Amino acid sequence: MIRTETRSINVGGVQIGGQNKVVIQSMTNTRNKDVEATVKQILELEKVGCEVIRTAVLDIEDALAISEIKKRIHIPLVADIHFNGDFAIAAIKAGADKIRLNPGNLEDESKIKEIVELCKERHVPIRIGINGGSLNKKYTRCPENMIKSAWDHVRILESLDFHDIALSFKSSDPEECIKAYELASKEFNYPLHLGVTEAGGLLNSAIKSSLALGKLLMEGIGDTIRISISDDPVEEVKVAKKLLRACKLKDDVPNLISCPTCGRIQYNMLPIVKQLEEYLETVNKNINVAVMGCAVNGPGEAKGADIGVAGGKDCALLIKHGEIIKTIPQDEIIQTLKEEIDKF
Repeated sequence: MIRTETRSINVGGVQIGGQNKVVIQSMTNTRNKDVEATVKQILELEKVGCEVIRTAVLDIEDALAISEIKKRIHIPLVADIHFNGDFAIAAIKAGADKIRLNPGNLEDESKIKEIVELCKERHVPIRIGINGGSLNKKYTRCPENMIKSAWDHVRILESLDFHDIALSFKSSDPEECIKAYELASKEFNYPLHLGVTEAGGLLNSAIKSSLALGKLLMEGIGDTIRISISDDPVEEVKVAKKLLRACKLKDDVPNLISCPTCGRIQYNMLPIVKQLEEYLETVNKNINVAVMGCAVNGPGEAKGADIGVAGGKDCALLIKHGEIIKTIPQDEIIQTLKEEIDKF
């Protein structure tokens, strides 16, 4: 599928918009002023595939810490700022590659101009973030008013001849999210940052995000994505990668095919699936791996995968590219699969 045509912005060397690629983001849950903890978390996120990282700036110390953090990480950094223009200026001067700021929330027009001029000078884009739960009090909550609220902020930036803008329309309600982004894709040509906000823990968020963002992605809407999870941010990146893989928008992520098991199974399959899932988190390959339970659907599914096993009695058939290679005893299955994945 081809993404919705949008303007392109450059975030520290990473292009967002104007291409058939969706960039994965996450956000730290540390304070910037705790540089060691923040850098440690960002490096962990880099390892699992995070492409852009956002950090909260709550005070001037958080803003100034960006300079040291930037020296020790390898992906662009977005400074998340609310209401305080001085924090935005300090963050940009400290090296932020992008800022999240709603200019309509700043009362000082001269401060807005100062921020915009600095962003122009340093080629720093601005994301305007509209959340269903925190709309301006003059609007009742609905997707149409989320669009109106976005225009309030966008017009301020456009009046200052600033167009390096990204937009988000997040909601905790998947249906509201879908409608808002669908409207936005028709209303704006700025790149869209997708997300379901306040989505809950890992399971709840994975379901809500897949429902809303999966539909939008399949419609060609969205240029960058953050999965919001009340958990370790690493989980956000893992879910994002798998969602993009399922939507055929990312091809360096393994795909694991496994059956739910039933009374026909005659080998201990579930521990193999669990270990293999963990192992595949470290693999960056376009590979389909099948772990099947019995001779009913097992051989067919395994033959359709690049590498697979189909269970027998205390053993499994190893199948590669549709050909049965050998029978593997129970205690050698996981090691054999890992070796075959590494060789692929």
